Amino acid sequence: MLYFLLKTIQPVLVPLCFVCAWGLVFMVCLSIGRAIGDSVRRAQRMHQIPCANCVFFTGDYHLKCPVQPTIALSESAIDCPDYRSQSGTYG
Repeated sequence: MLYFLLKTIQPVLVPLCFVCAWGLVFMVCLSIGRAIGDSVRRAQRMHQIPCANCVFFTGDYHLKCPVQPTIALSESAIDCPDYRSQSGTYG
């Protein structure tokens, strides 16, 4: 009985396994591509943080910024109203 069942579904089983295997490869590649895209977008957003170029930035991990210590080096600091460029221009 089992032998007959295997012989019956064998012509369908090979193409089904082929499609499933390539579908799995496609899903893995899609997942990796999305992860890379998310990482690039996140990195671009993080590079907009101006704290390292501000005159108030201390570089000390205890108190990074005496003016805005709660938002220093975070995404909230992107539009910091107290930002002063070290070169003398305002951002």
